[in-house]
Amino acid sequence: MNTITKHTGILALFTALCTGCSPASPDTRAQRVELPHEPDAHIFDWSPSCPLNGSWTMAMHGGAGVILKKNFTAEREQAYREALSSTLEAGAEMLRNGASALDVVETSVRKMENDPKFNAGKGAVFSAAGMNELDAAIMDGRDRNAGTVASVKRIKNPISLARSVMENSRHVMLISEGAETFAEQQGIEMVDPAYFYTQKRWEQMQAKMAKKQGSLIPATKFGTVGVVIKDGCGNLAAGTSTGGLTAKEWGRVGDTPIIGAGTYADNRYCAVSATGTGEYFIRATIARDVCARREFAGEDLQTAMDAIIHGTLTDMGGDGGIVAIDNEGNFAFSFNTKGMYRGAVRHDAPVLVKIYK
Repeated sequence: MNTITKHTGILALFTALCTGCSPASPDTRAQRVELPHEPDAHIFDWSPSCPLNGSWTMAMHGGAGVILKKNFTAEREQAYREALSSTLEAGAEMLRNGASALDVVETSVRKMENDPKFNAGKGAVFSAAGMNELDAAIMDGRDRNAGTVASVKRIKNPISLARSVMENSRHVMLISEGAETFAEQQGIEMVDPAYFYTQKRWEQMQAKMAKKQGSLIPATKFGTVGVVIKDGCGNLAAGTSTGGLTAKEWGRVGDTPIIGAGTYADNRYCAVSATGTGEYFIRATIARDVCARREFAGEDLQTAMDAIIHGTLTDMGGDGGIVAIDNEGNFAFSFNTKGMYRGAVRHDAPVLVKIYK
C-alpha cells in the first residue's frame, strides 16, 4: 500500500467564528486569529488498481476571473504557479504508480483545499452571515455514481466527505448539519469553524458588505478548485470544491455540488469541472452539456467546450470556465474571463501550467 504523508501540526485553541446572521462587529473581529497554514495533517492511503504503464491524463483549475498580469507581483505569480505545478506533479506520481482516478481526484482537491490561496477549504470566502460555507462534489465516470455536500462549516476537506457520501450512503447530496452528522459517523476529519478564518477573506467580505453589493453582484474573481482524471485503467472522474461567492446570502448553493452543472463524469464521453458564477452554470447544466454535445453532435472536446462557454454561457451573461478530459485522454480548457488558474499533465507530456488568457 502506498501512503501519502502530509505535513503534520497541532492546532491551538481559537475563538469560535461568529455564527450570527450578520457580519461580526469590530470588537468580535479583533478577537479572531488567523491560523497558520497547515498543509494536511491526515495520512491518505491508497492501493494501486491500474497498470503501471497505462496511459493517463490529469487536468485541473484553481478558479477563473479578472486575473491580469499587471495585478500580480512576480512573487505572487510564482506562488500560484508552484501551487498548481506541485498538485499536478503529485497527481502524476500517483497515476504513474497505478492510482485510480477517484483517488487522484480526492487527493489533489484536498491539497488545494488546504491551500489558502484558493477559494476552497482553508481559503474559502465568507458568506454575508460571517461564515465559511463549503460545497464539494465528486463523480465516478464508470457508473456515473456521485456524492456531493453543500453548506458544510466544520469539514476540513469537503471533497473527502463528498466521496464518503458517494460510497457509504444511499444518497447523492447531503447538506449542512445533516452532512456533518454523517461526517462524524464516517470518521471524516472535522475542525472548529475558526480554522477557515483568513484575514484576507474576512476583509473581502467586509468590503463587499460595506458597498451593499451582497451576493447579487458576484465578484469576478473565483478560486473554486477542480480536477479531472483519466487513469491508467481508462476510467474518468471529476471533483470540484468551493467556498462559493463572497457575501453570499440565505444559504446560497452554487453549481459545484450540482451534478451536471459544475461537476460531471461519464467514461463514454468526458469528465468536467467548472468555476464561475454558479447560477448560470446551474441554469445551463454546463458540465453535462459538454458530454451531451460529444454524445449527440459528435463534437471534439474543445469544440464542445467553446460552444458552451463562448456561446451558451456568454449569451446568458455568465462568466467562468471549465476544464475537461475526454474518453480518449485529451484535455482542454475554455473560459470567457480574463484568466483562469489551470494546468495539465499526461503520461507522455510534461506539466503544463497557465494563468492568463
